[in-house]
Amino acid sequence: MTRQAVSTSGAPAAAGAYSQGIRSGDMVFCAGQLGIDPGTGQLADGVEAQTERALKNLASVLDAAGLSFDDVVKTTCFLADIGDFAAFNAIYARYFPEPPPARSTFAVAALPKGARVEIEAVARRSEA
Repeated sequence: MTRQAVSTSGAPAAAGAYSQGIRSGDMVFCAGQLGIDPGTGQLADGVEAQTERALKNLASVLDAAGLSFDDVVKTTCFLADIGDFAAFNAIYARYFPEPPPARSTFAVAALPKGARVEIEAVARRSEA
């Protein structure tokens, strides 16, 4: 099975040895997205704004792969402070249709660039 990079200017460019997304067969694996505005390179202010921006970035990667949040089957979410969970969850819930994807959410010691949230996703192309 081959791997194909998924790339978009609608999300921040990869800042290391990784791709914004990888398509392999009918699966797309999206790298974790921070709440960074791809136009300015600036981190949004606060967990709500960072969650919103991270999800918009993720939507751009999915779109570049010809997918949407409807196709997401699993997300992994990282919070710098588990106390931000309720605020994060309120924003997150608005983006995913029923039934929402499976999800794991972890509190971590730190995220790149001092971010408060990072979200990665796995999506599957719909069966035709």
